[in-house]
Amino acid sequence: MIERNIERTEVEAAIMRGEIVEEYPEDKYSPCCLLYGKTVIGMELHVQVSLPPNVVVVTTCEPDPAEWLDGKVRR
Repeated sequence: MIERNIERTEVEAAIMRGEIVEEYPEDKYSPCCLLYGKTVIGMELHVQVSLPPNVVVVTTCEPDPAEWLDGKVRR
């Protein structure tokens, strides 16, 4: 988030408005999923989070149009 200049409040908004687009139950460290959501200002974000009981933001970025049709479906 810091390297990409994405504010914590933007990530929180994207998570609250988001939906799961991919699941990674066999991830290296713990089960996690990829969320797609929009911030209050309409910025599209992908947020990878670990699954409960300890939910942690793993990484976040803007969807790459070369890889995603609409942020939800891979090309």
